[in-house]
Amino acid sequence: MIRLAQFGAGRIGQVHAANVAAHPEASLACVVDINQWSARTLADRYGAAVRDATEVFSDADVDAVLIASSTDTHLDLILAAVEAEKPIFCEKPVDLSLERVDAQIDLIEASSVPVQIGFQRRYDTHLSGVKSAIDERRLGDVEVVKITSRDPSPPSIEYINVSGGLFRDMMIHDFDLARWLLGEEPVEVCALSSCLVEDAIGEVGDVDTAAVTMKTASGKLAQIDNSRRASYGYDQRVEAFGSKGMARAENVPTSTVEVWDAVDVAREKPPYFFLERYADAYRAEFDHYLSVVKGDAEPSITVHDGRQALALADAALASSKSGRIEAPSTRS
Repeated sequence: MIRLAQFGAGRIGQVHAANVAAHPEASLACVVDINQWSARTLADRYGAAVRDATEVFSDADVDAVLIASSTDTHLDLILAAVEAEKPIFCEKPVDLSLERVDAQIDLIEASSVPVQIGFQRRYDTHLSGVKSAIDERRLGDVEVVKITSRDPSPPSIEYINVSGGLFRDMMIHDFDLARWLLGEEPVEVCALSSCLVEDAIGEVGDVDTAAVTMKTASGKLAQIDNSRRASYGYDQRVEAFGSKGMARAENVPTSTVEVWDAVDVAREKPPYFFLERYADAYRAEFDHYLSVVKGDAEPSITVHDGRQALALADAALASSKSGRIEAPSTRS
């Protein structure tokens, strides 16, 4: 039984805690959160203790850590877990500051402590099916990747204020997917953005609608569009186009039942949000992390992957402000 300490008892923390508790080879040993009520509520639900962060890293009864706290805590917790030699799962992004990540990434990578970064979409069977078609060369050489990701409604302004903005918080998933599907690093990023959904988002310096085009050194292209509002539900579509064909993953309906009559064809909408759409992917992601903790597998999404996605997010943000094509920062 692998005993985990979880940092964070918010929305995504509740998803992870449920998956830990449901797994036959894992248990939730303790929960850490600055909100004591949230920590106690989640811990009581699964028979765990509420602990202080400093206690966790010195506790021999904690085998591994799961970081699902606010983004500004991620990097510091990773470093503390590396020092304590406890395997790490950390939600995206690694940090809001690429400069901070670059200052510490060599230390993290030089450690023998495994670190898995939480880009759960790679574990979705539909999206991984597109990747398999690419890897099997069924599409020939990939030339264009298109990704659409639209939330059903914007988050609260309180969340926007600490999220790092649309590019670092929302589109960062799509940057990771684009790198994964292209099989190459984008070297040019061009972004346009607007505030079309909610004026308050613009008033705090963020955007709610964006389109990004990226190009790799070999000429492969990726296009991403994001919106914080889709009236019909959580919109998730991916297409990979190559020299020999195309593969795509469409929205997954809440039901496969369709009604056809003389007036129209009626079908179900997509799931409302990411919690429903990617529930299976989160479970598969956690299964893989446990294999990493046991020493049976290597992290499939590394700190380097997290760093590269953050670099693309920063380049997109810079491009949206400058109106120029930007090059993502590379490690020196």
